[in-house]
Amino acid sequence: MANLKEYKMYINGSWVDAENKKTFKSLNPENNEPWAMVPEASAKDVDKAVESAQKAFHGEWSKLFPKKRADYLRAIADQLRKNSEMLGKIETIDTGKLFRETKTQANYIAEYYDYFAGLADKVEGTVLPIDKPDMQVITTREPIGVIAAIIPWNSQMFLTAVKLAPALAMGNTVVIKSSELAPATMFEFAKLIEKTGIPKGVVNVISGYGDPCGKALTTHDQVERISFTGGPETARHIIRNSAENLSQVSLELGGKSPVAVFEDSDQENALNGIIAGIFGASGQSCIAGSRLYLQKNIYDNFLDKLVVRANKIKLGSPMNPDTQMGPLNNLKQLEVIEKNIKLTLEQGGKLRCGGKRHALSNKGYYFPATIIECDNHNLPVAENELFGPVLSVMKFDTEEEVINKMNDNQYGLSSGIYTKDLGRGIRVSKAIRAGITFVNTYRLISPSAPFGGMKDSGYGKEAGLESIKDYTRVKTTWFNTSKKPMTDPFTMG
Repeated sequence: MANLKEYKMYINGSWVDAENKKTFKSLNPENNEPWAMVPEASAKDVDKAVESAQKAFHGEWSKLFPKKRADYLRAIADQLRKNSEMLGKIETIDTGKLFRETKTQANYIAEYYDYFAGLADKVEGTVLPIDKPDMQVITTREPIGVIAAIIPWNSQMFLTAVKLAPALAMGNTVVIKSSELAPATMFEFAKLIEKTGIPKGVVNVISGYGDPCGKALTTHDQVERISFTGGPETARHIIRNSAENLSQVSLELGGKSPVAVFEDSDQENALNGIIAGIFGASGQSCIAGSRLYLQKNIYDNFLDKLVVRANKIKLGSPMNPDTQMGPLNNLKQLEVIEKNIKLTLEQGGKLRCGGKRHALSNKGYYFPATIIECDNHNLPVAENELFGPVLSVMKFDTEEEVINKMNDNQYGLSSGIYTKDLGRGIRVSKAIRAGITFVNTYRLISPSAPFGGMKDSGYGKEAGLESIKDYTRVKTTWFNTSKKPMTDPFTMG
């Protein structure tokens, strides 16, 4: 216990334990050993965090000039750049993601805070061309209030930035709930926020389980908007909870993203994009390209090349600069993957590589790059989001056929197309029911590019110009410019 790193929650500008002193341990996925001790928030702790955010909102924060709020966002960006490697190390220990990726991630995520800082004083109202004489009618955008931001364990800096940055830019205050699977990074981030001198209560960071912490937060009568990233089952609970406070809800959920490779594609480019899409971050990405469709004329040759490349992927410690895939985040993920692979093979799937726990798994949650051929694209590994390095491969003949197959999918987050035919790329991308389509590339983000899905992948967009408006409400104001008094008070017109 003495060797564990101990964290406290950040509420109202102070570092506090849970009111009942409850804690839980965060495990290092590399060796399945506890490394940090974290407070387990009760409903009372949630109430304190929301109350402090509400007080800060009605205090100075929502009244600050947009330029001043922008200054705080830029200060957060500066802290991220100065501490990118430290944050990366903590995230790697807590999640198992590769340090070669996490050590520079915060440096780029700083761009999101700069982007929304630049938009803080660019969101404008309107003068309406009203159909009434002697009336001047305007709209203005006002901040919503207290925002509940619920962050998953993967891609924490990115998924926090697309919620926190626009919320603060528009004058809202925020309570962040970190994932119970990897909460440490959020507390290290809170330390950096504190260094900016931002008014107390504007940003609060708590940790705990879905019940009571998550439930108390999403039902709280002072929470005006819930921004959630995670799984569909939790999302359903959140929607039900939001009926208690009638808060706005945006959901960025899972995916089972289809990728099509046409016979005219640049095969080397397609191979690199597919590997990045499904084996990057050990497949632990909501946009992972986990369904692969290969045109029949290139199917065998392309698949053989892909299997050779997958077999060469190096598993190992996520801190090792030579490692290409680290461990999965938790045992439950590993067991879900194994169960779905077993069922798929029993139903006719053909294993081409991987498929079993790696020898390293006697300590951590290591699983190798896995490729399975599926005649039926509704087999378990092709149908279910596994959040791991498992690729389902299927054959197609025509453009129309692959569009139908790509859309036969309960999810609609991301998709990919590889072709040298520009017209085909445009046709297929327009036809796919997904919020994001990558053409001849994959796994990219940008502050100016909206991120979000359709169907069971949720609703609402994060990042991009329009997303900042989601953190405002429109007010309509009528001015009577007439010198004459109102006539008949019992009519509307």
